[in-house]
Amino acid sequence: MKMADYLKDRFTEHLIYGISWVLVLIFMAAFRISFQATVIISLLLLLAVIIADAWGYFRKKSYYDKLRYCLDELDKKYLLSEMVENPDFLDGRIFYETMQETNKSMCEHIAEYRRENKEFQEYIELWVHEIKLPVASLQLMCHNDGNAKYAEQLKRIDDYIENVLYYARSGNAEKDYIIKPVSLKRTFADIAVKNREELQERNIALRTENLDVNIMTDGKWLSFILGQLMGNSMKYKASEISVTADNLPDRIVLYFRDNGIGIPEHDMPYIFDKSFTGENGRTHKKSTGMGLYIVKKLCDKLGHGVSAQSVQGEFTEIVITFGKNDIHNVR
Repeated sequence: MKMADYLKDRFTEHLIYGISWVLVLIFMAAFRISFQATVIISLLLLLAVIIADAWGYFRKKSYYDKLRYCLDELDKKYLLSEMVENPDFLDGRIFYETMQETNKSMCEHIAEYRRENKEFQEYIELWVHEIKLPVASLQLMCHNDGNAKYAEQLKRIDDYIENVLYYARSGNAEKDYIIKPVSLKRTFADIAVKNREELQERNIALRTENLDVNIMTDGKWLSFILGQLMGNSMKYKASEISVTADNLPDRIVLYFRDNGIGIPEHDMPYIFDKSFTGENGRTHKKSTGMGLYIVKKLCDKLGHGVSAQSVQGEFTEIVITFGKNDIHNVR
């Protein structure tokens, strides 16, 4: 809070003081008050205005400077009302009480929103679990009847249902994961077995290297991430999927690479954005733009780094970086 701004804000008051002082001078001149008395009275009035302005400025400056400091330092600006005290001047108290009321109203609305969001999430999770039962039954029937065409479509439905479940949970994934050593080789093998029929049907070759390592992550979430990457590779006409890992001193880096149609360079900055389908999505109508978005969101929640590089018509490579500590060597 600057003195110039404070005085500028009080310009009208000072103008009224000045007009009043002129009227006082005219009044004293009419009653033939001595010049010395007029000067003394004028100086006393001026001194009183200066002292009042200085006292009001420094009292308010202390409060508003602290308010600004708290606002700048807070990551969550809405907590400002919890960080400041009730001031001892009227307009400050009015402002403080207004902040308290608006903060209370905001908290009530947030609580209502969270309750509704939690109820909706619980309903989605219940629906997913319920719908998976008939889908699994139909898959078993197709497998017994040897109907590969229907089985493929049911698998697509099952994958989309799983996407819904993981997306619903990704908002508070920290409540649904357990970080522990997970075998990268075993996890990828499970994903390969799960997609074996489609891999064979599309004649896609798998190549792995250096996957015999343990990484600190949640096995369930990692399975979903690798499943999404493999699904994308199959969707975009890959004939070979290469999965390799580098065991570095401070981290483990996983490279998931396919030789599919690749991603155009102008789409690369947006591939992890929600619902972004890009040029490939417009060409291949099966794309929803949610797979890589969920992968990025889960990696962020788990503390893993994720990036991508691609050359259109040649390859796409997703790179996931896992942190390392003393437990990672447990077999």
